[in-house]
Amino acid sequence: MTFSLVARSADGRLHGVAVASKFLAAGALVPAAAAEVGALATQAHVNLAYRPQGLTLLRTGVAAADVVAGLVAADPEREHRQLGVVGASGAGASWTGPACHPWAGGRTGDGWAAQGNVLTGPEVVDALGDAWLAGSTLPFAERLVAALRAGDQAGGDRRGRQSAGLLVVERGGGYGGTSDVVVDLRVDDHPDPVAELGRLLSVHTMLFSRPDPATLLDLSGAVAEEVAALLTALGHPVTDDGTEAALISWAGLENLEERLVPGRIDPVVLTHLRGVAPHVPAPRSAS
Repeated sequence: MTFSLVARSADGRLHGVAVASKFLAAGALVPAAAAEVGALATQAHVNLAYRPQGLTLLRTGVAAADVVAGLVAADPEREHRQLGVVGASGAGASWTGPACHPWAGGRTGDGWAAQGNVLTGPEVVDALGDAWLAGSTLPFAERLVAALRAGDQAGGDRRGRQSAGLLVVERGGGYGGTSDVVVDLRVDDHPDPVAELGRLLSVHTMLFSRPDPATLLDLSGAVAEEVAALLTALGHPVTDDGTEAALISWAGLENLEERLVPGRIDPVVLTHLRGVAPHVPAPRSAS
């Protein structure tokens, strides 16, 4: 009783799943993904064994369509299952068992698979696929959520709304470079879960995305003066250790440590600093 999109980025570095359902905490059950391996969604009458088994098959180089075929062939309850899979390369694949509650079905393409059951109609899956294809200029996680939003706006789960989830993986792309999980967000019980998922992703992006090197500002001159004044106004005065040390201390408390760059400042950090500090006039030359 769910609709989902599993997908791979054009460069093959990212894999992810976006899901929404009139079901408590669908994000805890439906998605699975492994960096540089693939992603899958198991839904309808969920078979959680599909998650480790499917990723194991993908790791051995089995194509997405053959992963789907193998999993459902070995499952006596296959008629009640729905499954979407993408691998490290090639087209996505989807299965909808004939006993899934209508409307149920899927659509696939190069590097993606959209599927759903108990939907208002096929327009939901079409909206998922069309939005995914149209969103190629968006960051990967935002593109997944945009597709999910399109499916929701097209009608979504015909029983209503309750939960949504987003899982994105990339080799070394997680917090501090110490894991492969780039995004793992869930809205377990909410009247508008897809919108709430989008809000959470915006917060996640602000806190944890790596800064764009092309936009970084040197932490010197007027910029350093403004940062020092803002930090002082927030109770983090610059000491003999310098402005950067005070910035690091404050940023850690604000959970912005992933955006710190030695000797420079991310404009996202500076904007947030300006927003939370008591008003301090910015030097004219500060950006």
